[in-house]
Amino acid sequence: MPPSREPNRQSVPSTRRTRLRQRLAELRGPAVPPQPLDARALAALAANPGCRRRAILDGAGVNKAVLASALGSPSAFGQSQFAFMRGNAFEARVKADGGAELLRLVHEKLDAGAEPPAGGTVPDLGAVGPEGRTARTALALREATAAGGWTLLDHPLLALEVAGSPAFLEPDAVVVHPGGGWTVVEIKSFPMLDGSADAAKVGAAARQSAVYVLALEQVAARLDPAPEVHHTVLLVCPKDFSNLPTASAVDVRKQCSVTRRQLDRLTRVEDIADALPEGTCFSPDLPAAELTAAVESVPATYAPECLAACELAFHCRAHSRAEGAVTSLGRSLRAELGALSTVTDVLSAAHGHTGDPTDPTVETLRRAATLRAEALATPSPARGAGNGATSHNAAAPDDQPQPPPQRGAGNCATSHDGAAGDTPPPAQRTTQRTTQRSALPQPGRSGPS
Repeated sequence: MPPSREPNRQSVPSTRRTRLRQRLAELRGPAVPPQPLDARALAALAANPGCRRRAILDGAGVNKAVLASALGSPSAFGQSQFAFMRGNAFEARVKADGGAELLRLVHEKLDAGAEPPAGGTVPDLGAVGPEGRTARTALALREATAAGGWTLLDHPLLALEVAGSPAFLEPDAVVVHPGGGWTVVEIKSFPMLDGSADAAKVGAAARQSAVYVLALEQVAARLDPAPEVHHTVLLVCPKDFSNLPTASAVDVRKQCSVTRRQLDRLTRVEDIADALPEGTCFSPDLPAAELTAAVESVPATYAPECLAACELAFHCRAHSRAEGAVTSLGRSLRAELGALSTVTDVLSAAHGHTGDPTDPTVETLRRAATLRAEALATPSPARGAGNGATSHNAAAPDDQPQPPPQRGAGNCATSHDGAAGDTPPPAQRTTQRTTQRSALPQPGRSGPS
């Protein structure tokens, strides 16, 4: 009796993944190479999970900077060539000599109780393709954990599933401790002055490192027993104005929880792609009208914060302002206005034309409109009064002559009697000052000669 064949249960997911990969290639353009999704873009995507436009463009690997230029709204978003060169030179200095200085900083800041790193291991992570590099990184992590020594993984490649599509991430370094724990190391070129750095830049680095920590946790979950992934990362920066490295421990537990929650809210890329019209393509070689129609077929959620994180921010801002969306004024204002999503709806509700009077938002808008109308209807202060001062003579009729200013009155000084009755004439005052100076003893003379 021939042996019965079990159905291949892996064929359905593999077929679905292949079909999704083909669909994303069609959206990107047949001749357009994919743009890899890095941790910085992933952190920005997690900060705005309601934007389907960015989700499908990042999932398809579309170069948004080139797309923005093709749409006629180029952005200045990016990093200068000088910053790239400085960052690469500083990173090479930190990782020199087998990462001895980097391992010393990790031991000093994060694991002082472990044995000092006399010489760490730096495994070779080279492989073919992103899938090969990801598998090689997972193997190196497993071997380093079992070895029980200091190990430095230079630019490992990690995979993180985002909206149903894999994203390949490349941290600066990952250190395996002798106890088996894993630590993410983020190397930045901005200086750390007197032990502290720019808060905005540190926050961006923390959000970026949190993405790496989440990807490492997925790798650790496949090992038995699962090693500990530290939620305290090491931020390495130049010390003061030199090129010497210094480091600081950064707790990213809050960033990890926020990023994990936001990534779970992302709509699956497959669902967004299925909802697009047939033949939609984001290739920058298309005519401007056709490319604009393709981009506008995907809804976007613009906010002012997009200007610092997305290359399509200028394009989305122009369309958001043209539609009168209140989101372009800020997310906090959008949250307070409730169901009123456009500026036209807000003004109509404030003036009493539309809206439910019992709605607290509508009631607040109408109250604010009433106060504004009352403020504009208030008569202006009397002529002649300035900066809150009260002018008593300003109310006098214009046909009555005004008294001349008193002599001797200065800046804001009040002169009631003229205050100049006992003041000598100018010639007499000059003579008095000359006489007084001549009566003073001269320096270096004790008396008459």
